[in-house]
Amino acid sequence: MKFILFLIFFAVFFEAGLISSYTIVTSQSPDVGKLIGMQIEEITSFLSFGSASKILNPQTNLNITNYEEVASTLTNKTGLDINVQTLAAQTSASTKQTIFPVNITAMGYQNLITGGNTTAIVITANQTYSITASANATLNSGELVVDVNSIKITSSSILYGNTT
Repeated sequence: MKFILFLIFFAVFFEAGLISSYTIVTSQSPDVGKLIGMQIEEITSFLSFGSASKILNPQTNLNITNYEEVASTLTNKTGLDINVQTLAAQTSASTKQTIFPVNITAMGYQNLITGGNTTAIVITANQTYSITASANATLNSGELVVDVNSIKITSSSILYGNTT
């Protein structure tokens, strides 16, 4: 009986401390229902051994079947030449759903054409970019088909470039 009473007091003081620290940090009144709901969701996700937790669910690598259309769409949206061999799709969502989100990564290249009517030939390296996009996809008989109309570029960073 004393142990159960101790656990109840511990939970009450913990929640009071959480609510007061939230108020101090954000200078706003907390939504107690959302704070308690968030804690319950995280505890249940840890107890279910990763079946609902994004923290414990690893990303699954998938092969894109319509890679040419995906590369063409990425080329149109970024203005870069996409290396089709570097296209990869990952998801942490359940692939049992009809439509699920995927993250697409690829390498892109941009040729630099500089100069005018000169007789000198200048050889420069291509600029290399890392491209990350998100999209919706479906599985048709075990093959991943990316909806090219849902592709959104999330980041594009230069990996190598000519600094002259």
